[in-house]
Amino acid sequence: MEKIEKIAISASDLTKIYGERAALSHGNFIVPEGSICGFVGPNGSGKTTTIRMLLGLIEPSGGTATVLGESISHPEKYLPYVGAMIEGPAFYPALSGRENLKVLAELGGFPLSRVDQLLEKVDLADRGGSKFKTYSLGMKQRLGIAAALLPNPKLLILDEPTNGLDPSGIQEVRGIIRELADSGTTVFVSSHILSELEMICEYLVMLREGKVIFSGRTQELLSGQKPIIIAKPEYEVDLTNLAKKLSDSGFNISIVEGTLHIDAAQEASAAINRLAFESGITLASISVVLPTLEETFFEMTGDNK
Repeated sequence: MEKIEKIAISASDLTKIYGERAALSHGNFIVPEGSICGFVGPNGSGKTTTIRMLLGLIEPSGGTATVLGESISHPEKYLPYVGAMIEGPAFYPALSGRENLKVLAELGGFPLSRVDQLLEKVDLADRGGSKFKTYSLGMKQRLGIAAALLPNPKLLILDEPTNGLDPSGIQEVRGIIRELADSGTTVFVSSHILSELEMICEYLVMLREGKVIFSGRTQELLSGQKPIIIAKPEYEVDLTNLAKKLSDSGFNISIVEGTLHIDAAQEASAAINRLAFESGITLASISVVLPTLEETFFEMTGDNK
């Protein structure tokens, strides 16, 4: 018997209209429990609006959603089990990281013993006594995640947690998200940096101009895309000749920085190699590349970078 997936978030026709503009229009998507689900889309596509509705901060104009099995019209029923960091964490600059977390723990009625555990979890144990204003951007984001984890949530919602971070800061946040998911927490993470989400998310919800254009497994989305065969002749003078031969044989090609990009299945590599050989052209390299999440997104939306 197939295992039934439990759902952490489910949206049905969820809509939010401001004046004449729909920030989200008839959004339908699910986030399975225990998964890392990426919430993808350019800035201004409706991600933060959607997150605010899920957290009960704003009311939808239409449609419904559930979080941890409870309707978003009763946020008090699920919010105790949800941690969230939206639009950057706000802390007291003159207090230390530890003191900031203690203030939040006391306000929320959470055990103070969690403060040091969480500083350890987000790799800030050695800087817990330093003032918040001395923290780097990456440390501030990690303290924000620690604050969101104070309720020991079943669901963690992070809005652009890697915004403005350098590569090592991004890697640290990615490591924390992975650890949390491994321990059973559902993580719903929004970002406009698609390459970042491709590395950690098993599931994706994709938004464009307030519309959900995909909801499902990342693998399902990527495997549905056509691969590209990249062929590079040994001598650049052969490039246009080979391009013409391939085009005459019915291949769809484009020339990109001294290489030929051919829209074809992996199996076509041998035929391309043979055609080049028969034309007296030696290939320096031939490889098959699957489109990235970013390329897939732009192809689906008809946008160019």
